Amino acid sequence: MKPQLAKDIMVTKLVTVTPETDILDAISRLLENKISGAPVIDGERRFLGVLSERCALQAVMQAAYHEVPSDKVSAFMDTECTTISEDTAITEILDIFQKQRFRRLPVVQGGKLVGQISRRDVLRSVLEQLEKRPDPEKPKLLYLSALFDSGDSPIA
Repeated sequence: MKPQLAKDIMVTKLVTVTPETDILDAISRLLENKISGAPVIDGERRFLGVLSERCALQAVMQAAYHEVPSDKVSAFMDTECTTISEDTAITEILDIFQKQRFRRLPVVQGGKLVGQISRRDVLRSVLEQLEKRPDPEKPKLLYLSALFDSGDSPIA
């Protein structure tokens, strides 16, 4: 079985915001779209960071207790983000999700946002691959390694 790469499972139709987006408008977008975060990009789709629910909560907390220094996403977005390329193997993606608190990984090529992978996308992909196996009677989790190249274990 050919190992899956980020480009095989990434989502390309994304809700995004810019650094200049009003923070309340950005929070409304997250809520309206039932998402926990959105990539922050510039006019040329260059990836700049992520506005997560955690960032949004920080903005709300600052507004509740202090004068907010800005009403723009740029004041609250997370710029310390792990990104992956389209050719990142699913095993590496699993490893990143296991080791870090991120719920989503932006897929970036040449500095530009081309997609995103969430924990849910990975889980969906693994289940789909298991359902495609020729012998569905075998215990599924014991053979999860069949989805990966030998020696390419997601567990470090």
